[in-house]
Amino acid sequence: MEKINYYNVAIEEINKFKDLGRRPTLALHTCCAPCSSHALEFLTPFFDVTIAYENSNIYPEAEFNKRRDEIKWFVSEFNRRNNKDVKIVFFPYDHEGYMKELRKYAAEPEGGKRCHLCYARHIEEILKYGSENGFDYASTTLTISRQKNSQVINEIAKEIAPRFPNIKYFYSDFKKKAGLMRVREMKEEYGLYQQQYCGCEYSYRDTILRKKDQKDTENL
Repeated sequence: MEKINYYNVAIEEINKFKDLGRRPTLALHTCCAPCSSHALEFLTPFFDVTIAYENSNIYPEAEFNKRRDEIKWFVSEFNRRNNKDVKIVFFPYDHEGYMKELRKYAAEPEGGKRCHLCYARHIEEILKYGSENGFDYASTTLTISRQKNSQVINEIAKEIAPRFPNIKYFYSDFKKKAGLMRVREMKEEYGLYQQQYCGCEYSYRDTILRKKDQKDTENL
């Protein structure tokens, strides 16, 4: 797979419209407040952004609710501090429905095929939502995560995007240009809740086991 600088791709796309006098609309999937922080700072000068909290993969439901409430607060506070008008929509929680296809890959390591299917679900859902609601662009904040391969995420988007011809996918790599550093800074500035695992029941399981192993080692 040819390695592409998707930060440059994003800037090139922005340069196509930033001087045309109209701000395009963008539907943005995000899984939590920290992941949306730098992305909103990067995008809102150029787009009218609507965040879509579509995350039925998150386990347990209490964690889904905690992240939902945190992003609701963060978007409101981000708007207040920066004089923005970011909107947010909440998708219903359907964990069992979401996991039907993924359960057969329960033994896959983090970042493997199960995760790729999860990325594809999020990308497909945000493109579908954006397409049905008249948005110009759709995207995801998944590329901000240091645990996720931005090349893979964008290549998956390239496969899915042609199925939605009336909307453009905004390719990105939010990690670039000190993006991760800015996330850390914004977490401090806003006092954001930082989850300890990606979200799904398998990353939850692996995190619990890892912590147990660490505790057992410390007690030796």
